[in-house]
Amino acid sequence: MITTIQKWGNSQGVRLPKVILEAVFLEENDPVEIVAENDSIIIRKPARKRRAKRSLEERLEVFYQKPIDEILADDDLYAPTEVDWGKPVGKEVW
Repeated sequence: MITTIQKWGNSQGVRLPKVILEAVFLEENDPVEIVAENDSIIIRKPARKRRAKRSLEERLEVFYQKPIDEILADDDLYAPTEVDWGKPVGKEVW
């Protein structure tokens, strides 16, 4: 497919046909990476950065900023209580 580089504000742009975007599963406002290599311009999806998976204990330590032993020993962090949801409104079964 041949297209033309056109003025777009103070820059230049190339319109990408819908068929091309659909073929690579890109939509409006998706981030892309643009690279110049060997007399070519390559537009591609950026590499996804994967976050290291953390265990529940590690996540709790980050959230509470305490070691897990202190979190588990603290009775004030979780005190089970009954919640009053009000009287039935529809056809709830209690």
